[in-house]
Amino acid sequence: MVTQSAGFIDRAVPAGTNLREEINRMKKEKNAVILAHYYQTGDIQDIADFVGDSLALAQQAAKTTADIIVFCGVHFMGETAKVLCPDKKVLVPDLNAGCSLADSCPAPAFESFIKQHPGHVVISYVNTSAAVKALTDVVVTSTNARQIVESFPPETKIIFGPDRNLGNYINSVTGRKMVLWDGACHVHEQFSLEKILALKAQYPDAEVITHPECKQPVVEISDFVGSTAALLKYTVKSAKSQFIVATESGVIHEMRKQSPDKTFIPAPPADSTCACNECNFMRLNTMEKLYNCLKYELPKIFVDADVQEKALKPIKKMLEISERLGM
Repeated sequence: MVTQSAGFIDRAVPAGTNLREEINRMKKEKNAVILAHYYQTGDIQDIADFVGDSLALAQQAAKTTADIIVFCGVHFMGETAKVLCPDKKVLVPDLNAGCSLADSCPAPAFESFIKQHPGHVVISYVNTSAAVKALTDVVVTSTNARQIVESFPPETKIIFGPDRNLGNYINSVTGRKMVLWDGACHVHEQFSLEKILALKAQYPDAEVITHPECKQPVVEISDFVGSTAALLKYTVKSAKSQFIVATESGVIHEMRKQSPDKTFIPAPPADSTCACNECNFMRLNTMEKLYNCLKYELPKIFVDADVQEKALKPIKKMLEISERLGM
């Protein structure tokens, strides 16, 4: 009997197993595709068929011909894939890989918030549950949030949730006055302005590059602000050779692969002696759990049919707008 304990398959991997070889073998045998977020550990990124940010991963899920999607990220990402592909089997290595930002916005509370602001278009960040997406007019990611907000007429009343920092940033660069839900990502909230400035003094030639989920003081001292994918692209194209990176440190793996001659310094959190800032949820996924996930085809992501139908519309609208904008 297969035991799914604490959200993952609790089975020891046989001694001597070459995880990489076995995962690749099962992937081909089962017609499975592995999607991984940039915040995963380097070994998972390296074995994935596609590595990207939330927008790119949603785009890949929408067009895959695989029978099984194994999503190495966090729970809401697996849900998004299941909403887009209800007839496919969507697996995650560990169901406990949640998201503090998504958890900060329970669907019943968000529904009440919407009712308190009638006549508003509801824009939800992709870092939300399928139930919250089902209450939404259009979903956005940090890659396309500004462009999608600006696709609405300036006089449009908008609710933006759940990330207050991203919402404040979008308001600041667009001149909008969106009503913001008061949520945040625990990783991006923890970056220390003082420690970043100390690193800048230590590396005076380094550019500070920052995710818009960070607090405003960190954003304001940054040389470049953008989504995970935008930060990566910027480091590839920039003539600079040193970067202080204020986002989850997993993306530095890909930055180093694409620019091996450049130096990437992870920005530290405020309340830790650790030199980098990692998402404890993202790091729940491991190669061993990925192996068991493929072997036993568990844990599965399930989305209620009514929620799936309602959540599909705002996600598809995001993908359609992104395609129209060439994103």
